[in-house]
Amino acid sequence: MLVLGIETSCDETGIALYHSLEGLVSHTLYSQVKLHADYGGVVPELASRDHIRKIIPLIEETMRKADVKSEDIDGIAYTRGPGLIGALLVGSSVGRSLGYAWNKPTIGVHHMEGHLLAPLLDNDHIDFPFVALLVSGGHSMLVNVTAIGEYEVLGESLDDAAGEAFDKTAKLLGLDYPGGPMLARLAEKGTSGRFKFPRPMTDRPGLEFSFSGLKTFAANTINNLKKEGKLSQQDKADIALAFQEAVVDTLIIKCRRALEQCGVKQLVIAGGVSANKMLREKVSELMTNMNGKILYPSLEFCTDNGAMIAYAGAQRLLAGQTDECSEQVLPRWPLSDLTPLR
Repeated sequence: MLVLGIETSCDETGIALYHSLEGLVSHTLYSQVKLHADYGGVVPELASRDHIRKIIPLIEETMRKADVKSEDIDGIAYTRGPGLIGALLVGSSVGRSLGYAWNKPTIGVHHMEGHLLAPLLDNDHIDFPFVALLVSGGHSMLVNVTAIGEYEVLGESLDDAAGEAFDKTAKLLGLDYPGGPMLARLAEKGTSGRFKFPRPMTDRPGLEFSFSGLKTFAANTINNLKKEGKLSQQDKADIALAFQEAVVDTLIIKCRRALEQCGVKQLVIAGGVSANKMLREKVSELMTNMNGKILYPSLEFCTDNGAMIAYAGAQRLLAGQTDECSEQVLPRWPLSDLTPLR
Protein backbone atom coordinates (compact mmCIF):
# COMPACT_ATOMS: atom_id res chain seq x y z
CA MET A 1 0.00 0.00 0.00
CA LEU A 2 1.33 3.45 -0.99
CA VAL A 3 0.17 6.22 1.35
CA LEU A 4 0.45 9.98 0.97
CA GLY A 5 1.09 11.60 4.37
CA ILE A 6 0.30 15.23 5.20
CA GLU A 7 1.49 16.97 8.39
CA THR A 8 0.26 20.50 9.22
CA SER A 9 -0.25 20.54 12.98
CA CYS A 10 1.90 23.59 13.76
CA ASP A 11 4.67 25.38 11.86
CA GLU A 12 6.02 22.72 9.51
CA THR A 13 4.42 21.50 6.31
CA GLY A 14 5.49 17.89 5.87
CA ILE A 15 4.59 15.69 2.91
CA ALA A 16 5.69 12.07 2.39
CA LEU A 17 4.99 8.90 0.45
CA TYR A 18 5.31 5.65 2.40
CA HIS A 19 4.96 2.15 0.95
CA SER A 20 4.01 -0.63 3.35
CA LEU A 21 6.50 -3.03 1.72
CA GLU A 22 9.21 -0.75 0.32
CA GLY A 23 9.37 1.80 3.15
CA LEU A 24 9.72 5.56 2.79
CA VAL A 25 9.60 6.49 -0.89
CA SER A 26 9.88 10.28 -0.80
CA HIS A 27 9.42 13.13 1.66
CA THR A 28 9.57 16.93 1.67
CA LEU A 29 9.54 19.33 4.60
CA TYR A 30 9.05 23.08 4.74
CA SER A 31 9.74 24.90 8.01
CA GLN A 32 8.18 28.25 8.93
CA VAL A 33 10.94 29.17 11.39
CA LYS A 34 11.95 32.34 9.54
CA LEU A 35 8.31 33.45 9.29
CA HIS A 36 7.76 33.30 13.05
CA ALA A 37 11.25 34.32 14.23
CA ASP A 38 10.39 38.04 14.48
CA TYR A 39 7.53 37.21 16.87
CA GLY A 40 9.51 34.89 19.13
CA GLY A 41 7.03 32.05 18.65
CA VAL A 42 4.40 30.58 16.35
CA VAL A 43 1.61 32.93 15.23
CA PRO A 44 -1.33 30.59 14.47
CA GLU A 45 -2.94 32.70 11.75
CA LEU A 46 0.34 33.16 9.90
CA ALA A 47 1.04 29.44 10.21
CA SER A 48 -2.31 28.55 8.66
CA ARG A 49 -1.83 30.94 5.75
CA ASP A 50 1.63 29.62 5.02
CA HIS A 51 0.39 26.01 5.02
CA ILE A 52 -2.18 27.05 2.41
CA ARG A 53 0.54 28.54 0.23
CA LYS A 54 2.95 25.63 0.51
CA ILE A 55 0.92 22.42 0.77
CA ILE A 56 -0.06 21.83 -2.86
CA PRO A 57 3.38 22.66 -4.33
CA LEU A 58 4.99 20.36 -1.75
CA ILE A 59 2.62 17.51 -2.59
CA GLU A 60 3.40 17.95 -6.28
CA GLU A 61 7.15 18.05 -5.55
CA THR A 62 7.03 14.92 -3.38
CA MET A 63 5.11 12.98 -6.00
CA ARG A 64 7.34 14.22 -8.79
CA LYS A 65 10.53 13.17 -6.98
CA ALA A 66 9.10 9.67 -6.58
CA ASP A 67 7.65 9.58 -10.12
CA VAL A 68 4.26 8.79 -8.58
CA LYS A 69 0.89 9.62 -10.12
CA SER A 70 -2.42 9.95 -8.30
CA GLU A 71 -3.54 6.56 -9.56
CA ASP A 72 -0.51 4.95 -7.86
CA ILE A 73 -1.58 6.17 -4.40
CA ASP A 74 -3.71 3.78 -2.32
CA GLY A 75 -4.63 6.06 0.58
CA ILE A 76 -4.12 9.46 2.17
CA ALA A 77 -3.20 10.18 5.80
CA TYR A 78 -3.30 13.63 7.38
CA THR A 79 -2.80 14.95 10.89
CA ARG A 80 -6.19 15.24 12.56
CA GLY A 81 -4.86 16.50 15.90
CA PRO A 82 -3.71 17.62 18.35
CA GLY A 83 -2.39 20.96 17.14
CA LEU A 84 -3.39 24.44 16.01
CA ILE A 85 -6.94 24.26 14.69
CA GLY A 86 -6.33 26.46 11.64
CA ALA A 87 -3.23 24.54 10.64
CA LEU A 88 -5.00 21.20 11.13
CA LEU A 89 -7.90 22.35 8.96
CA VAL A 90 -5.54 23.06 6.06
CA GLY A 91 -4.11 19.55 6.04
CA SER A 92 -7.43 17.81 6.66
CA SER A 93 -9.22 19.83 3.96
CA VAL A 94 -6.56 19.10 1.36
CA GLY A 95 -6.20 15.45 2.37
CA ARG A 96 -9.93 14.77 2.25
CA SER A 97 -10.38 16.74 -0.96
CA LEU A 98 -7.69 14.70 -2.70
CA GLY A 99 -9.23 11.52 -1.35
CA TYR A 100 -12.60 12.52 -2.79
CA ALA A 101 -11.13 13.65 -6.14
CA TRP A 102 -8.90 10.58 -6.52
CA ASN A 103 -11.42 8.15 -4.98
CA LYS A 104 -8.93 7.07 -2.29
CA PRO A 105 -9.58 6.24 1.38
CA THR A 106 -8.41 8.82 3.93
CA ILE A 107 -7.46 8.54 7.60
CA GLY A 108 -6.88 11.21 10.24
CA VAL A 109 -3.73 10.47 12.27
CA HIS A 110 -2.96 11.41 15.87
CA HIS A 111 0.13 13.64 15.80
CA MET A 112 1.68 11.99 18.88
CA GLU A 113 1.08 8.50 17.52
CA GLY A 114 3.06 9.65 14.50
CA HIS A 115 5.95 10.65 16.76
CA LEU A 116 5.65 7.44 18.78
CA LEU A 117 5.97 5.30 15.65
CA ALA A 118 8.62 7.46 13.93
CA PRO A 119 11.51 5.18 15.05
CA LEU A 120 9.95 2.40 12.96
CA LEU A 121 10.79 4.36 9.82
CA ASP A 122 14.42 3.31 10.38
CA ASN A 123 13.90 -0.01 12.17
CA ASP A 124 12.42 -3.08 10.52
CA HIS A 125 11.15 -4.53 13.79
CA ILE A 126 10.29 -3.53 17.31
CA ASP A 127 9.23 -5.76 20.17
CA PHE A 128 6.13 -5.04 22.22
CA PRO A 129 5.57 -3.98 24.93
CA PHE A 130 7.78 -0.93 25.40
CA VAL A 131 7.72 2.42 27.17
CA ALA A 132 7.71 5.56 25.04
CA LEU A 133 8.90 8.98 26.16
CA LEU A 134 7.29 11.54 23.87
CA VAL A 135 8.90 14.96 24.17
CA SER A 136 7.78 17.35 21.47
CA GLY A 137 7.25 21.10 21.71
CA GLY A 138 3.93 21.06 23.55
CA HIS A 139 3.90 17.53 24.94
CA SER A 140 5.84 15.52 27.49
CA MET A 141 4.42 12.10 28.28
CA LEU A 142 5.33 8.55 29.17
CA VAL A 143 3.30 5.84 27.49
CA ASN A 144 3.07 2.09 28.00
CA VAL A 145 2.78 0.65 24.47
CA THR A 146 1.54 -2.93 24.19
CA ALA A 147 0.76 -2.76 20.44
CA ILE A 148 0.16 -0.16 17.76
CA GLY A 149 -2.94 1.68 18.90
CA GLU A 150 -2.84 0.27 22.43
CA TYR A 151 -1.52 3.07 24.60
CA GLU A 152 -1.68 3.67 28.33
CA VAL A 153 -0.56 7.16 29.30
CA LEU A 154 1.49 6.73 32.48
CA GLY A 155 2.17 10.41 33.07
CA GLU A 156 2.23 13.72 31.22
CA SER A 157 2.96 17.40 31.70
CA LEU A 158 0.75 19.25 34.15
CA ASP A 159 1.87 22.65 32.82
CA ASP A 160 4.82 23.47 30.55
CA ALA A 161 6.18 20.55 28.54
CA ALA A 162 9.95 20.09 28.29
CA GLY A 163 10.09 21.62 24.81
CA GLU A 164 8.07 24.67 25.90
CA ALA A 165 10.32 25.15 28.93
CA PHE A 166 13.39 24.99 26.69
CA ASP A 167 11.97 27.62 24.35
CA LYS A 168 10.77 29.94 27.13
CA THR A 169 14.05 29.74 29.04
CA ALA A 170 15.96 30.40 25.83
CA LYS A 171 13.86 33.54 25.35
CA LEU A 172 14.71 34.65 28.89
CA LEU A 173 18.38 34.27 27.94
CA GLY A 174 17.86 36.47 24.87
CA LEU A 175 18.22 33.64 22.35
CA ASP A 176 16.41 33.69 19.02
CA TYR A 177 13.47 31.47 18.05
CA PRO A 178 13.38 28.48 18.01
CA GLY A 179 15.11 28.63 21.36
CA GLY A 180 15.44 24.99 22.37
CA PRO A 181 18.23 23.98 19.98
CA MET A 182 20.03 27.30 20.60
CA LEU A 183 19.92 26.79 24.36
CA ALA A 184 21.41 23.31 23.91
CA ARG A 185 24.26 24.75 21.82
CA LEU A 186 24.89 27.49 24.38
CA ALA A 187 24.92 24.88 27.17
CA GLU A 188 27.91 23.20 25.51
CA LYS A 189 29.97 26.23 26.60
CA GLY A 190 28.69 26.14 30.18
CA THR A 191 30.46 25.15 33.39
CA SER A 192 28.71 22.34 35.19
CA GLY A 193 28.02 22.78 38.91
CA ARG A 194 28.01 26.56 39.10
CA PHE A 195 24.21 26.69 39.33
CA LYS A 196 22.03 24.00 40.89
CA PHE A 197 18.52 23.79 39.49
CA PRO A 198 15.73 21.64 41.02
CA ARG A 199 14.57 18.36 39.47
CA PRO A 200 10.81 18.99 39.57
CA MET A 201 8.44 16.33 40.95
CA THR A 202 11.18 13.73 41.40
CA ASP A 203 10.96 13.80 45.20
CA ARG A 204 7.50 12.19 45.16
CA PRO A 205 5.95 9.12 43.55
CA GLY A 206 4.36 9.34 40.12
CA LEU A 207 5.25 9.90 36.49
CA GLU A 208 3.80 13.35 35.81
CA PHE A 209 5.95 16.23 34.63
CA SER A 210 6.00 19.91 35.58
CA PHE A 211 8.57 22.25 34.05
CA SER A 212 6.91 25.63 34.66
CA GLY A 213 8.60 26.04 38.04
CA LEU A 214 11.96 25.19 36.53
CA LYS A 215 11.49 27.95 33.98
CA THR A 216 10.61 30.35 36.84
CA PHE A 217 13.75 29.26 38.72
CA ALA A 218 15.79 30.12 35.63
CA ALA A 219 14.05 33.51 35.36
CA ASN A 220 14.83 34.30 39.01
CA THR A 221 18.48 33.28 38.54
CA ILE A 222 18.77 35.55 35.51
CA ASN A 223 17.05 38.47 37.27
CA ASN A 224 19.27 38.15 40.35
CA LEU A 225 22.38 38.40 38.18
CA LYS A 226 20.94 41.43 36.41
CA LYS A 227 20.31 43.11 39.76
CA GLU A 228 23.97 42.61 40.56
CA GLY A 229 24.77 44.38 37.33
CA LYS A 230 26.14 41.37 35.51
CA LEU A 231 24.91 38.77 33.03
CA SER A 232 27.83 37.80 30.85
CA GLN A 233 27.75 35.33 27.98
CA GLN A 234 29.46 32.82 30.28
CA ASP A 235 26.75 33.39 32.89
CA LYS A 236 24.14 32.61 30.25
CA ALA A 237 25.98 29.47 29.18
CA ASP A 238 26.24 28.26 32.78
CA ILE A 239 22.50 28.86 33.32
CA ALA A 240 21.67 27.09 30.06
CA LEU A 241 23.71 24.07 31.11
CA ALA A 242 22.19 23.94 34.60
CA PHE A 243 18.70 24.17 33.11
CA GLN A 244 19.37 21.47 30.51
CA GLU A 245 20.88 19.14 33.13
CA ALA A 246 17.80 19.58 35.31
CA VAL A 247 15.39 18.77 32.46
CA VAL A 248 17.40 15.76 31.28
CA ASP A 249 17.88 14.38 34.79
CA THR A 250 14.15 14.71 35.44
CA LEU A 251 13.28 12.86 32.22
CA ILE A 252 15.78 10.10 33.03
CA ILE A 253 14.43 9.60 36.55
CA LYS A 254 10.88 9.33 35.24
CA CYS A 255 11.92 6.95 32.44
CA ARG A 256 13.56 4.60 34.93
CA ARG A 257 10.44 4.65 37.09
CA ALA A 258 8.20 3.91 34.10
CA LEU A 259 10.36 1.02 32.88
CA GLU A 260 10.44 -0.51 36.36
CA GLN A 261 6.69 0.01 36.84
CA CYS A 262 5.86 -1.69 33.52
CA GLY A 263 8.48 -4.40 33.88
CA VAL A 264 9.99 -3.80 30.43
CA LYS A 265 13.50 -3.02 29.24
CA GLN A 266 12.81 -1.34 25.91
CA LEU A 267 12.46 2.42 25.63
CA VAL A 268 11.46 4.56 22.66
CA ILE A 269 12.15 8.29 22.72
CA ALA A 270 10.59 10.53 20.07
CA GLY A 271 9.62 14.14 19.42
CA GLY A 272 11.72 17.25 18.85
CA VAL A 273 13.48 17.15 22.23
CA SER A 274 14.63 13.58 21.48
CA ALA A 275 17.28 15.16 19.25
CA ASN A 276 18.94 16.71 22.31
CA LYS A 277 22.50 15.37 22.53
CA MET A 278 22.70 15.27 26.33
CA LEU A 279 19.36 13.47 26.60
CA ARG A 280 20.50 10.80 24.14
CA GLU A 281 23.75 10.28 26.02
CA LYS A 282 22.01 9.98 29.41
CA VAL A 283 19.31 7.65 28.07
CA SER A 284 21.92 5.40 26.44
CA GLU A 285 23.72 5.24 29.79
CA LEU A 286 20.46 4.40 31.58
CA MET A 287 19.54 1.59 29.22
CA THR A 288 23.07 0.14 29.33
CA ASN A 289 22.86 0.02 33.11
CA MET A 290 19.44 -1.65 32.88
CA ASN A 291 20.59 -4.09 30.17
CA GLY A 292 17.86 -2.66 28.00
CA LYS A 293 17.34 -1.35 24.49
CA ILE A 294 16.74 2.20 23.26
CA LEU A 295 15.22 3.29 19.94
CA TYR A 296 15.13 6.81 18.50
CA PRO A 297 13.93 8.22 15.20
CA SER A 298 16.71 9.53 12.99
CA LEU A 299 17.38 13.24 13.58
CA GLU A 300 15.44 14.31 10.47
CA PHE A 301 12.30 12.61 11.83
CA CYS A 302 12.51 13.94 15.41
CA THR A 303 10.67 17.15 14.56
CA ASP A 304 7.27 17.24 12.84
CA ASN A 305 7.30 15.57 9.42
CA GLY A 306 5.05 13.92 6.88
CA ALA A 307 6.87 10.57 6.97
CA MET A 308 5.65 9.70 10.46
CA ILE A 309 2.07 10.58 9.48
CA ALA A 310 2.28 8.47 6.33
CA TYR A 311 3.64 5.53 8.33
CA ALA A 312 1.04 5.74 11.09
CA GLY A 313 -1.70 6.23 8.52
CA ALA A 314 -0.55 3.21 6.53
CA GLN A 315 -0.85 0.98 9.61
CA ARG A 316 -4.42 2.08 10.21
CA LEU A 317 -5.46 1.91 6.56
CA LEU A 318 -4.02 -1.62 6.34
CA ALA A 319 -6.17 -2.51 9.38
CA GLY A 320 -9.25 -1.34 7.49
CA GLN A 321 -9.74 1.97 9.31
CA THR A 322 -10.89 4.98 7.28
CA ASP A 323 -12.45 8.39 7.91
CA GLU A 324 -16.10 9.20 8.22
CA CYS A 325 -17.23 12.37 6.45
CA SER A 326 -18.57 13.78 9.71
CA GLU A 327 -15.25 13.62 11.58
CA GLN A 328 -13.69 16.93 12.57
CA VAL A 329 -10.13 17.95 13.43
CA LEU A 330 -9.27 17.66 17.13
CA PRO A 331 -6.97 20.39 18.53
CA ARG A 332 -7.10 18.42 21.81
CA TRP A 333 -7.09 14.66 21.45
CA PRO A 334 -6.02 12.26 24.23
CA LEU A 335 -3.68 9.56 22.95
CA SER A 336 -5.53 6.98 25.04
CA ASP A 337 -8.70 7.58 22.97
CA LEU A 338 -7.22 5.92 19.89
CA THR A 339 -8.75 2.73 18.51
CA PRO A 340 -6.51 -0.39 18.68
CA LEU A 341 -5.54 -2.02 15.39
CA ARG A 342 -7.63 -5.14 15.85
